[in-house]
Amino acid sequence: MTAFACSAEVCTGTIGGVASPVGATPGRSRDTHHPKDRTMPVNDRDQSLLHAGSSHATSSGSALADLPAGERYDGSQGGEFAVEPGVEPRREGGRDRWSDLDWPVVVWIGGVHLAALAAPFYFTWSGLAICLVLYWVTGGLGVCLGYHRLLTHGSFQTSAPMRFLFAWLGGISGEGSAVTWVANHRKHHVFSDQEGDPHSPRDGGLWSHMLWLFPSHTAEELAAHSKRWAPDLVKDKGVLFLHNTFLLWHFLIGGALLASGWLLENKVTGISWLIWGLAVRMVIVFHVTWFVNSASHMWGYRNYETTDDSRNLWWVGLFAFGEGWHNNHHAHQRMAAHGHRWWELDPTYWVIRLLESLGLAWGVVHTPHGIGGKAGRRMAAKRA
Repeated sequence: MTAFACSAEVCTGTIGGVASPVGATPGRSRDTHHPKDRTMPVNDRDQSLLHAGSSHATSSGSALADLPAGERYDGSQGGEFAVEPGVEPRREGGRDRWSDLDWPVVVWIGGVHLAALAAPFYFTWSGLAICLVLYWVTGGLGVCLGYHRLLTHGSFQTSAPMRFLFAWLGGISGEGSAVTWVANHRKHHVFSDQEGDPHSPRDGGLWSHMLWLFPSHTAEELAAHSKRWAPDLVKDKGVLFLHNTFLLWHFLIGGALLASGWLLENKVTGISWLIWGLAVRMVIVFHVTWFVNSASHMWGYRNYETTDDSRNLWWVGLFAFGEGWHNNHHAHQRMAAHGHRWWELDPTYWVIRLLESLGLAWGVVHTPHGIGGKAGRRMAAKRA
């Protein structure tokens, strides 16, 4: 499904799309891993952790905390989170969707890429440094840690102000509001590489990478999508505030970069900081996270047997701050750690451990069975 940005009640077309994972899902399955891949079965108990009603999400610091006890975000058992059949499109990747594009999304993504083309003409070392720092802050802390492991999966809990901060950092990545990012990601988990997956390579590699963002959807579809897959965030006033001010933050940050460089150095430096700190950085974050959707479902190795095509891909793991160990994540979706072997580096998990040691994070899901220590986590994977 295209990346939607939601207003207070309904989504209204924006950018989204990022890294996602999944484990065993209902529907058709296809085991595509290479026979030489060393795999181990997915822990059956871990599959239930896909549902938002898990007992591990019980405080206001968790993205899943506001769901009623036992309620699941897939809407499968009816109730207020279910939608009428036919309201939300089930088949993704259909070529008929190209008859109507979501032009705000096309202009946003296309405009950012066009602006980045000016980067070689305004290169400065300071601009490059700002680009790299913001790449980690918005991509690593905002998307990987905030949007993904905190808000989507509840891999740890934190205070309301810290949760708001990580949601804000995810928003300024340019990938859309937390509501739509999380909704798309949760839907991807339920239908991973099945009919209904928003971005499966089975519908085409380029489709899963970025083309899935462009088809338009009706207001009814957008409303059903956000309320079904992210009911907790639709009710979160802080998250909705960030959605309603999504574009504002980009103008403020862009203006601050331009003005700072201009005042501290000169006009050319100001333009350099704007282009490298905003456009180039956003293009990098876009494609690095999109590679988790595409490349990590196409190439790499598998530690676990899952019913989707998820794989561990080392270069995505490095550039996406640990998100590229995608098969590990699909097998044990709520685990805070995505790297399950000693050489599978996971900087995002390191930050979570740091936050935990400082008392800023708690309830960290260290093991496939829930909250536990390092020793328990090591049992999650078969060592090489």
